[in-house]
Amino acid sequence: MGYGVKLLVWGDYACFTRPEMKAERVSYDVITPSAAQGILEAIHWKPAIRWVVDRITVLNEIRFENIRRNEVAGKIPARNITTAMRGGSIDLHQYAAEERQQRASLILRDVAYVIEAHFEMTEQAGPTDTEEKHYNIALRKMRQGKCFHRPYFGCREFPVNFRLLEAGEEPISCHKGERDLGWMLWGIDYQNDMTPLFFRPTMKDGVIEVPDLLKGGEGV
Repeated sequence: MGYGVKLLVWGDYACFTRPEMKAERVSYDVITPSAAQGILEAIHWKPAIRWVVDRITVLNEIRFENIRRNEVAGKIPARNITTAMRGGSIDLHQYAAEERQQRASLILRDVAYVIEAHFEMTEQAGPTDTEEKHYNIALRKMRQGKCFHRPYFGCREFPVNFRLLEAGEEPISCHKGERDLGWMLWGIDYQNDMTPLFFRPTMKDGVIEVPDLLKGGEGV
């Protein structure tokens, strides 16, 4: 295991969309490992490292809220982009006023989590890429509240607030007992035809142990 961090993240709203829901957005009960990894990568990421989420602690009560949002019905076709790249004359505009439609979303509100994670060096690490170097950069950014781009809870309109938890800081979860959260998207295996990976987490006293499915952890 590489160098580890404990990051406190919180925000007013979150939406970790279930992939089986097509037309309307419905959030998982808690943050997914891929969303937690995305938050860490938004703060510090290089090709030389891979963030691995070890544990997630759910601090606040799980509360849902129904909202309606304006969204566009479609997107610019990929073939139009390809035609433009080849020098063809084609309209690449998307007129939101003409394609706007309201969709319902079931989102989370008042969320707070502790993400425990570590990073590992990848095959793309160069001679100047050391664990100490990237660990110190990550710690400095987390302590100062800096990031490469603003992390978000599933959707960009739900920004994340974050701060590093120092030694001895142990936020207390409001959850007691055991809760089966059902099947959840763990992430995407980009090295294997972008295969989606799922696992079945159990929350015990607010704590979710996250396996590393890219290294043979239990999942599907």
